[in-house]
This record gives sequence, C-alpha cells and structure tokens, in this order.
Amino acid sequence: MERKIRVILAKPGLDGHDRGAKVLANSFRDAGMEVIYLGLRQTPEMIVAAALQEDADIVALSILSGAHMTIFPRVLELMQAEGLTDVLLTGGGIIPDSDMEALTKLGVGNLFGPGASLVEINDYIKTWVQENRK
Repeated sequence: MERKIRVILAKPGLDGHDRGAKVLANSFRDAGMEVIYLGLRQTPEMIVAAALQEDADIVALSILSGAHMTIFPRVLELMQAEGLTDVLLTGGGIIPDSDMEALTKLGVGNLFGPGASLVEINDYIKTWVQENRK
C-alpha cells in the first residue's frame, strides 16, 4: 500500500488568522492526506525542522500578513540547505499575482489566493506527489 501524502501546514510569522488553514487541513484529511498542522507563529526554522522530522512530501504555508516575499524564500533556502529538494513548498494567502510569479521563479510551487477551489488545491498536491515522489 502506498504511503499517504504527508503535508506540513503552518502559519508563519505574526499572522494570527488561521481559519483558512484549518479549512485546508480538513480538506487535505478528507482527500486522504496526513496533515501535521503546526499552528500559528511558526518560524521558517521550525517549519523546516518539522518537515524533516515528519518526512513530509509537502510544506504548505498560509500567509495573510504580507510577509510572503520574506518567508517563502527563507523556507525554500532552509529546505534546500537540509536536502529537502524533493519536497514541494506551496501555500497561499493574500499574495499579489506579481509576487506569486516572482516566488514561482525562485522555486516555490503554485500559490493560491482567497476563493481558490479546495478541489483544485488537492488535485495540484496529488498530481505533484504522483509526478515527483521518489
């Protein structure tokens, strides 16, 4: 039997709004994924340490604070330094399209804004893992 997709879900920085992250956590679980929700006020170092410890396939960040151009690159840098090159960094929040494009060019996966379809997000993760899991 194939191992369930393991998702680390976190709210980095000082952002205190976690309703969307909890909705995503439930959606991922309902889609058959294993979710490790780290909760609020996570640092990039804490997130990457959890991804290593939990043997994650996906690191998903929910950022509504406007710190996405700092946090995503830092998490990606730490993931690469730890050899997590086969783990997808994705997420969403209030992120302008131009910033989404810039983050994608750095190596961040697809990013999703408010109102994104839960089915679309789940399908993206499942497809990515199917195409990239070693």
